[in-house]
Amino acid sequence: MSERVTIEIHDGIADVRMDRGDKMNAMDGKMFAALVEAADELAGNHAVRAVVLSGNGPSFCAGLDFSGFQAMAGGGGDGATDTGAIGAVEADRPHVTHRAQQAVWGWHELPMPVIAAVHGVAFGAGCQLAVGADIRFVTPDVRMSVLEIRWGLSPDMTITSLLPSLIGADRAKELIWTGREVNGPEAVEIGLATHMADDPRAAAMELAAVIASKSPDAVRAGKRLVNGVAAEDYDAQFAAERTEIGALIGSPNQVESVQAYFEKRPPVYRDPS
Repeated sequence: MSERVTIEIHDGIADVRMDRGDKMNAMDGKMFAALVEAADELAGNHAVRAVVLSGNGPSFCAGLDFSGFQAMAGGGGDGATDTGAIGAVEADRPHVTHRAQQAVWGWHELPMPVIAAVHGVAFGAGCQLAVGADIRFVTPDVRMSVLEIRWGLSPDMTITSLLPSLIGADRAKELIWTGREVNGPEAVEIGLATHMADDPRAAAMELAAVIASKSPDAVRAGKRLVNGVAAEDYDAQFAAERTEIGALIGSPNQVESVQAYFEKRPPVYRDPS
């Protein structure tokens, strides 16, 4: 596997870990590519019965690589959030997503269950990645946030389809509009997380072992059925995400959001035209 993501498979369980702990597993181009590659690799492995997705180091995932936003503070759009850098739809891939979206969606569409073990922070892209899993274990002191609004952006990694089905449209809108942090107890209360545990990875591995002991045909059928009930016109929704963020990146109010954050002042926005 790549330098960003490791996979170890034992007893039908794939132990998948983001391995950029010194950067709190922040997502750069290599991390996006590694997550997509890892999901693609597991999709074709019929011996895998459950997947545990976690992050090495102090946090699950701090979101997009901070250097991208620092570049945007100068009004540029060539940092980590540039759709040209990480968001191009790849013609040779059979997905309705671009690479950044597929880094999340790939885990949702895996045929076997995916359990996320979330600790430290799961901000922005990290929160979206956690939501892409079927089940989430979190620590009591976890900090989760749909953080894109801080940067004057809308979330664009498939969470606008997945989050409302977990916590309801009203709560999803609130988190998207405010970017406020949610801790473990609240995450479980509102449905953003499934279970709380002091050691979420150990708890996730324990549940994965239970699932792996069941008929893999029945388990996969159950996932197909539940996901099918919740299915919408995903390709249109994901295209809409790409259109919205494409219009936002580099726009005056988006640049002002980033500049104000780094200059530690209240932003001054223009009224929408």
